[in-house]
Amino acid sequence: MSILVNKNTKVLVQGITGKIGRAQTKYMLDAGTNIVAGVTPGKEGTKVYGIPVYDTVKEAKENHDIDASVLFVPASIARECVIEAAKNKIKLITLITEHTPVHDVMEMKSYIDKSDSLLIGPTTPGIISPGECKIGILPTNMFTPGSVGVISRSGTLSYEVSAILSDNNIGQSTVVGMGADLVAGTNLIDILKLFNSDKNTKLVVLIGEVGGSQEEDAAEYIKNEMNKPVVAYIAGGSAPDGKRMGHAGAIVEGGKGSAESKISHLTSSGVKVVSFLFEIPEVVKKLLQ
Repeated sequence: MSILVNKNTKVLVQGITGKIGRAQTKYMLDAGTNIVAGVTPGKEGTKVYGIPVYDTVKEAKENHDIDASVLFVPASIARECVIEAAKNKIKLITLITEHTPVHDVMEMKSYIDKSDSLLIGPTTPGIISPGECKIGILPTNMFTPGSVGVISRSGTLSYEVSAILSDNNIGQSTVVGMGADLVAGTNLIDILKLFNSDKNTKLVVLIGEVGGSQEEDAAEYIKNEMNKPVVAYIAGGSAPDGKRMGHAGAIVEGGKGSAESKISHLTSSGVKVVSFLFEIPEVVKKLLQ
């Protein structure tokens, strides 16, 4: 069992004919992803690996059942492409694009919040349910099917942690990269709720980082609502106040969003917080016993 995507998910690739879109489409197909169509304005009537390409999302929807869209588009047009997908009632939208202007993200998030769509990203590696479906750029060799859900604010750590789990014979139900920008399409609580209701996810590994209040908010949800164990790791513990550490969202202001604050909130909510990534498998095995 998985959340968000599975072997039956019908996927649209926006930006499919670009260099990155074309390459990642091949990797997704190799992972078993059911890609039914692509969109690149001006390329209608062409095909990529046998997949028909359309000028608009509307035309793609008229010809195919589509559950999810993944976007490999320039930051300058990311807003209009996300809104186009939402207007055409695509339920899951995954925006891989980096460096999307924050005001554009705010606009697309405002639109998404009034729709029935869910936006993952921007600056996300994507989503994978190992052995079933991959949407995005996650390297499939680092994942194995299983019952541990992974949710991460850091793209790199999402698959590094999964690789560590896999090396210790601990499989994953679904791995979700949240996206690392200051404004994100969704939040930790949204994904925790999905894992909480998935009967085959037995435990959740949460990878957070300094900056913002998502982990503190998630701690409150875990304390009051979560019925499954949660293991957490917080990256960026050495980040000084006011210093951006790689990610737009990883900024600590006056102690707010610090690693200490997040660890304190999570620990008081019953979450087992580890100091090092290599500790995660041992803790997970103990909690699953």
